[in-house]
Amino acid sequence: MPVPLLAPRSAVTDAYARVTAALPELTVTEVPADTPLPSTDGWVTAAALAEGGEALDAFLAWDDEQIIRDNGKKARPDVTAGFGLHRYAWPACLLFTAPWFLHRRVPRYPVTHVSYDRTQGRMALAVHPGPFACLPDDPAAALPGACTVRDEEALRAELREAAAAHMEPLLAAFGPRMRRRGRALWGMVTDEMVEGVWYVAGLLGEHEKRRAEHALELLLPGTPGTTKPYVGSPGFRALSGPDGAPLSTRDRVSCCMYYTLDPDDACTTCPRTCDTARIAKLTAAAAS
Repeated sequence: MPVPLLAPRSAVTDAYARVTAALPELTVTEVPADTPLPSTDGWVTAAALAEGGEALDAFLAWDDEQIIRDNGKKARPDVTAGFGLHRYAWPACLLFTAPWFLHRRVPRYPVTHVSYDRTQGRMALAVHPGPFACLPDDPAAALPGACTVRDEEALRAELREAAAAHMEPLLAAFGPRMRRRGRALWGMVTDEMVEGVWYVAGLLGEHEKRRAEHALELLLPGTPGTTKPYVGSPGFRALSGPDGAPLSTRDRVSCCMYYTLDPDDACTTCPRTCDTARIAKLTAAAAS
């Protein structure tokens, strides 16, 4: 189903364009408020996923088939559900974090304002633009829907709140299927928030990657009780490679359970992966 008419440019259009320029596999289309979001031919609305039922069944069936195709075996239902949530949450969190990181603007998207399609070989999001938060000296503060906040920390609070409001109903739907609750689910959201920005920033250059690390440490410092419902911190650190060169890594808060499919190939940032294995993986990746 082709995405309908485009909405007029919003305060976050340029941020999404920059993400797509760096990562063509991810697209964001802004749709006029009076035009329905796409919901057929591979598209599913976030609201439908949050309701559970048939829409979520169909969404996870795609993951089930993909896991079998890529790994030659069927995953446990809870693992499939975790993969499905990750494949939605990683791009969806960038709807909030990318405008914040690139332009210091934080949009609001309830689940009724987002649709997603990953069936055509890319991550495609369609959204209804709405209100956004920004700093007082931002030229966008004069635009309709703008809400100014006093400083950078207040803007970080807006980001945490906006992303949490979007993800909470989705966690309620995915959580029982993943056999996870509370802290485990929000630890996963912490990881999606961090890794999306970190990855895209890395595509934009080493300076932007370092800037992202600093910004994310301020966004999610991991201090108990200060950034609820999020759990944990970005966990950035450097390892020393075979030649003494620093290798950037991070410690994920959660585990995606990929090890249940291939115990010998856990993710580089998985809390189960020891530093020796991380160094080997990072060195091999750099060499390739």
